[in-house]
Amino acid sequence: MTTEPTPHRAGFVSIIGKPNVGKSTLMNALVGERLSIVTSKAQTTRHRILGILNGEDFQLVYSDTPGIIQPKYELHNAMMSFVYSSLEDADVVLFVTDIYEKYDEEPVVERLRKMQDTPIILLVNKIDQAEQADVEAKLAYWKEHLPNAAEVLPISALEKFGTDQVLNLVLERLPVHPPYYPKDELTDKPERFFAAEMIREKIFKLYKKEVPYSCEVAVEEFKEDDAIIRMRAIIYVERASQKGIIIGQQGSALKKVGTWAREEMEKFFQKKVFLEIHVKINENWRTDPKALSRFGYNQG
Repeated sequence: MTTEPTPHRAGFVSIIGKPNVGKSTLMNALVGERLSIVTSKAQTTRHRILGILNGEDFQLVYSDTPGIIQPKYELHNAMMSFVYSSLEDADVVLFVTDIYEKYDEEPVVERLRKMQDTPIILLVNKIDQAEQADVEAKLAYWKEHLPNAAEVLPISALEKFGTDQVLNLVLERLPVHPPYYPKDELTDKPERFFAAEMIREKIFKLYKKEVPYSCEVAVEEFKEDDAIIRMRAIIYVERASQKGIIIGQQGSALKKVGTWAREEMEKFFQKKVFLEIHVKINENWRTDPKALSRFGYNQG
């Protein structure tokens, strides 16, 4: 007696939510690799980043997206386009909130309420920071406010509590489909994208106030051989005063960024890295459609 082979399931899973609710931490936990940068500051993620999880009979294509905000300028509009394009092709939506957040009739909740054909799994994150009664009250709040959610689940992405259950819930809802990407692929982004993101993450962690939000990073040269990766990166800022802050006294601040980023790159790429970083001014790049296009923000 022969047994039927297990059908292969594959699909796109969109991870959405407000800034700082733990979307990137969740995707990194689900994929098992550190693909999305994580900082304590809001609006760290600017692009839609795919993380691909492969099994013998499944392929999950997770989309980590920017936090949902009210756009104030062109960069924000581009970031929100990544969010909404991820909803359009989603087979499953992971709507991440946390123990502190409430949504008062916001457009994204209205949009989710109208999505009758796409399973929505609502995840209440950071439950490790709350009392059990508060967790239960928050779960009840969301069951009332998003009644069409297939599941409402408490998790801690940081502690990886509940993430196995998230994976199982997603797999149950994926369509039968051949893989969308080769089974050895981990992401759709090139290596230089992750190198730039690592530099940008260090900027968020080392500088204060508006400076990190005014910075963009481009890796303009990426040459790899068997022993070493050599790269040249440019940090773009909007004003001369920001350039001075990024460089620091006698270049000390920029050197710290470079050292910290290079150490992480060597772990990520499993290879020695030579990193050269320069700082340039691109005035008002966040409101300049041409600059945004050059930095990859026209690929929703």
